[in-house]
Amino acid sequence: MTLFYSHDPVRPGSLSGTPADPLQQSLFSRPPHTRIEVDLSAIARNIQVVKQHCRPGTKLLAVVKANAYGHGAVHVANTALAWGADFLGVARISEAVQLLEAGIRSPMLVFGDVWPLQAVHGQAHGIRITLTSLSSARAVSAVALSHGCTVTAHIKIDTGMGRLGLCAGVNMDRTMADLEAIMQLENLAIEGIYTHFANADAKDKTHTDQQLALFSQVLGRLAEKNLVPDIVHAANSAATLEIPDSHFTMVRPGISLYGLCPGPGIDCTDLTPALSILSRIIQLKQVPKGFAVSYGSTHITDRATTIATIPVGYADGYSRLFSAKAHMLVKGQRAKVVGRVCMDFTMIDVGHILDAGLGDEVVILGSRGSDTISADELAKLANTINYEIVAGLTSRMPVFYRQPPHHHIPESHVSQQPSHDVNQEVHGHDN
Repeated sequence: MTLFYSHDPVRPGSLSGTPADPLQQSLFSRPPHTRIEVDLSAIARNIQVVKQHCRPGTKLLAVVKANAYGHGAVHVANTALAWGADFLGVARISEAVQLLEAGIRSPMLVFGDVWPLQAVHGQAHGIRITLTSLSSARAVSAVALSHGCTVTAHIKIDTGMGRLGLCAGVNMDRTMADLEAIMQLENLAIEGIYTHFANADAKDKTHTDQQLALFSQVLGRLAEKNLVPDIVHAANSAATLEIPDSHFTMVRPGISLYGLCPGPGIDCTDLTPALSILSRIIQLKQVPKGFAVSYGSTHITDRATTIATIPVGYADGYSRLFSAKAHMLVKGQRAKVVGRVCMDFTMIDVGHILDAGLGDEVVILGSRGSDTISADELAKLANTINYEIVAGLTSRMPVFYRQPPHHHIPESHVSQQPSHDVNQEVHGHDN
């Protein structure tokens, strides 16, 4: 399998990839000490696993927001489309524009708020917007009418998330009246309707069942008037894997595509984590007992040992909360972080790894031999979730990709890049 470095427009600061200029060739003739590696074959396998949980004909929207959860949105999007995704999902219009600028042509749904003029300019490029209220729908309709175009949209129903959408649980009659009013507005094409689960990843599915029942009630009342849109979706990763009744006509997996488990109540044994963080030992110090390490001198060695310095820190997304808690792998063995994680460097104790040497590979996140430092392990140390561990990685770490075999992007999803004027118009404000 080929390892390659490639420019990803979603990662600021990345160097361009093909063709590489002499500066890039010199700087990246060897992989840098600290880098992210993403196995696109793992992404492809995870998509296949997810699709196996769905009925034939169920559409798949691949969620690639937040730079594909830190994995690189452009390469992940291309891989997802090549292996069966029908839609791409992003949170902000700027994320959709970045994919357009990379030449990706696929239906894209923006989950967040979009200015009406952005919606109008984006509709010609496959960007679908989310409508969350009658007032926002009227605003989009008015601008679309003035520009003589039709905007394609999905309507969001809040069934218990308490975030965005028409609040069916508070006033069902009002919700239904607003839905019908939205569907009658000029220059709007309502392609889909959806909701989002707040607790599908929990072992107790009571709240999810309640949300699903409420959403089904909305759909039932729409069906009575033959108003159900063509695309109906509710299932995030957890629901896609565990709640078949929530699949409707499209599923919307995110974290599972990256091989990470949505929560403790989900069986994720068939998923393969795609992202690793690798570095190297850049200095070794033989130190005596009583030696102070890092800021605040919070770690004092209790024996003579060897301290290794690793060029990764909280500016790379390696949290300061890992100080004196986390481990890294050196020659397949665990080495504990000692002292405080710095902005650019972290120290580990390798005194028990007798053959540890300068330049040795260090696995910060990932597997070597029989051991693994997982995103879940790091998340537990930081009292957070695996989503934040990978999505919080910064652009200082370049990304290298492992290409899946027989990789092919369907021609229908790729075309010439849009003109400069169109990109400026679509971008607008980022809500």
